[in-house]
Amino acid sequence: MDLRQMEVVVAVAEEGGFTAAARRLHVVQSAVSGTVRALEKEMGTRLFDRTTHRVALTPAGEVFVPAARAALRAAEQARAAVDVARGELRGQVTVGTMQGVWVGLHRALARLRAEHPRVVVRLRQGPVADIREALRDGSVDLAVVALDRQQQRGLLVRPLAREEMVLAASPVRGFAQDDQVTFAEVARMPFIDFTPGWAIRSAVDRAFRAAMVERVPAFEVNDIVAASELVRHDLGVCVIPESIAARFPDLALRRFVRNPPRWHVMVVRPRGETPPATAALLRHITPAAV
Repeated sequence: MDLRQMEVVVAVAEEGGFTAAARRLHVVQSAVSGTVRALEKEMGTRLFDRTTHRVALTPAGEVFVPAARAALRAAEQARAAVDVARGELRGQVTVGTMQGVWVGLHRALARLRAEHPRVVVRLRQGPVADIREALRDGSVDLAVVALDRQQQRGLLVRPLAREEMVLAASPVRGFAQDDQVTFAEVARMPFIDFTPGWAIRSAVDRAFRAAMVERVPAFEVNDIVAASELVRHDLGVCVIPESIAARFPDLALRRFVRNPPRWHVMVVRPRGETPPATAALLRHITPAAV
């Protein structure tokens, strides 16, 4: 067994298939399939169940992949230590982000690129629950996300920003007040919600529960641009963070009269030793950079 075989198995597991893993590794699919078969033969057990429609880890694969990730991280740290001793830094950093947050990382990424051009950054966007699990299993090195207190357990957290959410609506939609709105008023309008698991959805759910107001969504989306298009065409209203709302200047924004939904954006990483490339990026992720 060697590191390349582990890398291939991890790629298949993370990408969900042999074709996608081959694209990621820049090899032909037959090379990926052959590597996995050779390793399975060596270990005397299957790591994947294969069907015509999907590839899933077997119980053996479920325990193999975390161990393989740990071995790959250890090898990467060893290479990075040598690079640091030689005065240069290489390696790879996988960053987990949420929609609406990652764009603000460009300043930190630009500074890292200027300082360490050989460091490769992989951005992985997804719901908060998926990102937290990726931090736990090692497939993500750090994340810029909004977590509640319970989700922060077991992780190292550094606050970056705290902001209110506002109601976005089409300029043609009528309201009782020009610049403010109540939860009760919003609940009477067609509402555009985000899917469960999104940090925005969780914050909005908490705010409506605290106001003891129930809303019934007319639409449920998993994309901010899609939500903005629905709002733009007056198909509903949507609650989003103010910094995201600023990217859609043609929408009308209103603040909540009291106790608005809020989210707290933070940089998060697992406990334990931080690889040099990850540490280099962390130094550049500051409130001013996002």
